[in-house]
Amino acid sequence: MQIRRLTRALLGKAAVLALLLPGVPAVMLTATAPPAAALDNGLAATPQMGFNDWNAFGCNVSEALIKSTADAMHSNGMQAAGYDYVNIDDCWMTSTRDANGNLVPDPAKFPDGITGTAAYVHGLGLKLGIYEDGGTATCAGYPGSLGHERQDAASFASWGVDYLKYDNCNNTGVSATTRYTTMRDALAATGRPILFSLCNWGQESVWTWGAPVGDSWRTTGDISAGYGSMLANFHANVGLGAFAGPGHWNDPDMLEVGNGMSTTEDRTEFSLWAEMAAPLISGTTITTASADTLGILTNRGVIAVDQDPLGKQGQLIANNGGLDVLAKPLANGDIAVALFNENSAAATISTSAAAIGKTGAAGYTLTDLWSGATGRTTGAISATVPGHGTVMYRVAGGSSGPIPSGVVSATGAGKCLDVPWGWTTPGTQPEIWDCNGGGNQVWTQTPSGQLTVYGAGSTMCLDAYNNQTTPGTKVEIWNCNGQTNQQWRLNSNGTITGVQSGLCLDVTGGSTVNGALAELWTCNGGSNQQWKLS
Repeated sequence: MQIRRLTRALLGKAAVLALLLPGVPAVMLTATAPPAAALDNGLAATPQMGFNDWNAFGCNVSEALIKSTADAMHSNGMQAAGYDYVNIDDCWMTSTRDANGNLVPDPAKFPDGITGTAAYVHGLGLKLGIYEDGGTATCAGYPGSLGHERQDAASFASWGVDYLKYDNCNNTGVSATTRYTTMRDALAATGRPILFSLCNWGQESVWTWGAPVGDSWRTTGDISAGYGSMLANFHANVGLGAFAGPGHWNDPDMLEVGNGMSTTEDRTEFSLWAEMAAPLISGTTITTASADTLGILTNRGVIAVDQDPLGKQGQLIANNGGLDVLAKPLANGDIAVALFNENSAAATISTSAAAIGKTGAAGYTLTDLWSGATGRTTGAISATVPGHGTVMYRVAGGSSGPIPSGVVSATGAGKCLDVPWGWTTPGTQPEIWDCNGGGNQVWTQTPSGQLTVYGAGSTMCLDAYNNQTTPGTKVEIWNCNGQTNQQWRLNSNGTITGVQSGLCLDVTGGSTVNGALAELWTCNGGSNQQWKLS
């Protein structure tokens, strides 16, 4: 036990957890840490929108493809809907640099060079993006930029490039922070505004350091055109909202809309990416896109949620057996709500105005962002959602406040209620520990009076052991089950009492030291029974 405490004190809880619990998602450990200041390049005030050729074409990129795609975006409504980047991915260059060490566009694929392609795209009022890699070679084996950052950035700027997707292959073990920061500085030195998209696959917890380095960062591995891949990327990205905002966005990878999922699944991906304030980069064949695909990609109501200037990522506020509710506050006071059915069978998903942070109105207006239908509710928000489907509402009216979630602090001790090591094992006893912003100190009060740990949407509840109601009963975390031993009242006098027992949440023995356990005890007005959710 002494070794455990010494190690945690020296290294910090999040660092030790990352070493000891590789299976625990990083979001559990650090989702509430304050984000770093955003990269100050004046770009990506809202998540970037555009096209990238890789998902549909792989290495078969060419000047003709990029020009025809730009033409299609210009005429089919995508450009008018906000898509402005036309991005070239891997395989655009020759296999070796020239005698001066410069990258060379493949003359067979790009007979007018990148300069000519950029000029064509710019002539349509669009912008051109390009791909490189922060290693010795790209993922397809072409020359990488490691050790050539200044030279390559200067080439991109001289060619008229507006966007750089920077990959992570063949990186020789050099840390991502070093490699990506070096290219950031090289781009800045050119004097040309170039949006910098970090594509390091979510490695090294990029969301914790990416804000001052890039305009967006991949939080996941590569997506593929299947529901399971899309769902996995959603799960990996959804809990990272504390790190994103204007100029610095979480990126769960490109859209697979139009590439083989069902129309229902395509709508879900587009809805969830918008709700998470993710970049909207289409990866389909734009020139032959179906009416359904274009209808999804150009849905103005859903795009407005993604592009909302407040820049808040939607928060998962409920997850009941794969029936998810997400809420995203918008700049005008509305809330965007996504009801997502992860399962294959249709199901009813319900929430309320109060649960999404709405108060103070006799009724609220619901606008279905896919059907366009509007209606009124006094508070209930509910829909029958098809399997793998999402119903998305914009909720207007009343006042919008924060979803009740935060740190439960023991005011007498000046510490936070903490789950040791970020464990999720039922029966783990919470303790007090120095407040550190870790997800294992984030508690959410649900509408039914539960206190869930690891932020909104978690299914681990603060629980009175074995339904016991005697002083000294231990508290623990347990799978949420709706019983009264998991219901708590946050009282105006600073106490937290169990609904079942009437006893107060108490720091054992009045201790103020790290590691002191929490329990239930007769309410006595002691400072060790004073708590605050903040």
